[in-house]
Amino acid sequence: MGTQKDRVKFNVGGRVFETTSTTIANAGRDSIFGAMFDDNWNLLSDNSIEHFIDRNPDCFAVLLDLLRTGELYIPPNIPEKLLYREAMFYGLIDHVRSEKWGPFDGNRLRLSKSIQGQAPGDATAIRAGPDGGVCVVHGSMVHVYDWVLDEYPPLNLDYQRVNDVGWVDSDNIVMGVSERLGRGDGGMGLFNSHTGELRYKFHVCHESQVKSFTAGALSFSSDYKIFSSCKGRSNEYGVGVWDQVTGKQIDFFYEPLGWSLGDADKLQWLGGNNCLLVATMFPRKDNCYISLLDFREKNMVWCWSDMGAPATMAVDEKRVRDAIAMEDNNSICVVNEFEDLGFMDLRMSAATSIRWSSRSRLMKGKMPEEPCYPKLARHGGQLFSSMNDCISVFCGPEWVLTSRLRRSYGGSICDFSIGGDRLFALHSEENVFDIWETPTPPII
Repeated sequence: MGTQKDRVKFNVGGRVFETTSTTIANAGRDSIFGAMFDDNWNLLSDNSIEHFIDRNPDCFAVLLDLLRTGELYIPPNIPEKLLYREAMFYGLIDHVRSEKWGPFDGNRLRLSKSIQGQAPGDATAIRAGPDGGVCVVHGSMVHVYDWVLDEYPPLNLDYQRVNDVGWVDSDNIVMGVSERLGRGDGGMGLFNSHTGELRYKFHVCHESQVKSFTAGALSFSSDYKIFSSCKGRSNEYGVGVWDQVTGKQIDFFYEPLGWSLGDADKLQWLGGNNCLLVATMFPRKDNCYISLLDFREKNMVWCWSDMGAPATMAVDEKRVRDAIAMEDNNSICVVNEFEDLGFMDLRMSAATSIRWSSRSRLMKGKMPEEPCYPKLARHGGQLFSSMNDCISVFCGPEWVLTSRLRRSYGGSICDFSIGGDRLFALHSEENVFDIWETPTPPII
């Protein structure tokens, strides 16, 4: 119970609310209420002053109750989007969002909703945003949704086919597209995710000349670098590096003879090793090439390829469909046509074989009409693998199968992505994606 000295009064839209400074302090320093307190969380003003705020009083009542109890209850007479707008004004949107769904746990995910896209044809890739939003690649367009799944203006770069897209932060998206034959263009662009404005394009320089190129897979580092696989018409085959603040090219790792970097369909920055995972997989190439690049020494510090695999090995058995590095385990996890997981040791300079685990073989019964290649992701110590119309969750040191996510509508899952405490799954046969969330824990 607050003392008289602890009480605070607000007049919101003509309606008076009385609460305590302890309750208001729950809003945090980044909220509109943070300026009311000193460094020791003591009120700066006389508690007899009535603070007037010209906003919606019904929404304020809901948000104040959230600060008091930690629970979010939205009455039927208040539109959710109106409440979210008011929460943005007060700097409480993170409080609201955290009560809409809980911290991510692959074993507790529940299907929240599915979104039907408006564009014709099939989508090809999906990327989760850091704040619960998402973007979907659809031919030459990228459709962007905020965390309440309202769509922003779509993005395009010269209406060229999009090969990859990634979130720099909640306000900025980078898109990599194909070069237009005979016209140049292509490459990469940085866009405002809310307005669709092209802020700048990234260029490749070779022998002091700006070259047009096709940008493939993307990755980002914590020190504001952007990596992209590149293919040009001259010698611009390899992986480029740009400063995401200035847009200037700062490095380029040229493709060694007999290897594949420019065609890579998977990049992953490894901050602990200060290296970049580059993976080119079937069917992009007839053979699979996986390597770790150290840009400081321009050195390939680890590599593996299935070139020269024994002829007795079944074709699909040897073809790696996706790969992901796990720094804490000093290993790279791969997946094949049957969703068998395989592991390679990063502590050796080159892997000679893959340790396959057939315990993960889950594909049974009839194959779908349009099967999709398996994809991998890792989040919070859990490993995820898509296969046909479901996503499997693996946990523990032996990567035991602990859960499966499945729904019947939309066909096979062609891509999925985790971010903002959500999992987004994109289906191939219908222009639809699913949103999976962890329910909030019960209030005891």
